[in-house]
Amino acid sequence: MQYDQAVKVLEEADCLADQATVETAIGRMAAAITASIGKKNPLVFCVMNGGLIFCGQLLTKLLFPLEVGYLHATRYGRETTGGDLEWKALFQADVEGRTVLLVDDILDEGVTLLALVDACRSRGATEVLTAVLVDKQHDRKACPGYQADFTGLAIADRFVFGYGLDYDGIWRNAPGIYAVKGL
Repeated sequence: MQYDQAVKVLEEADCLADQATVETAIGRMAAAITASIGKKNPLVFCVMNGGLIFCGQLLTKLLFPLEVGYLHATRYGRETTGGDLEWKALFQADVEGRTVLLVDDILDEGVTLLALVDACRSRGATEVLTAVLVDKQHDRKACPGYQADFTGLAIADRFVFGYGLDYDGIWRNAPGIYAVKGL
């Protein structure tokens, strides 16, 4: 995408949640996560690439001992609709007998997140919890009614970017959650 086109995407986008709103949501999630697993010596996995910005900010608010790793599985690549799950980076740490927290940018249909939860459980994790910055509100979840254990913001069923979410590979760094004009 050309620079001018990329700038236009942000200029024309609808801001669904500004930076202050996102930061407040992250703080609220951190408090809930601390209350839930703060004394369990958890293993926190950032789901790349989308979870990077959100996870980094969340981690600075989790004031208890934990280990951090990352996973990379995607259904989107640079597409706007999901396809088959592709594993790009598997576990770097043993999850057996551990409490695991998976941190991702978005819960859309939930296919990727459910696959990651199943992968942790099949490797012997004692408890697997999920945290997502945004939950897209629609009735196309992989399992009806599926929700993350910790959710920052509920958003409209639109194509969104910012705070780790991308549009055609760009604007993960946008300081809020934005909806692409017309999508």
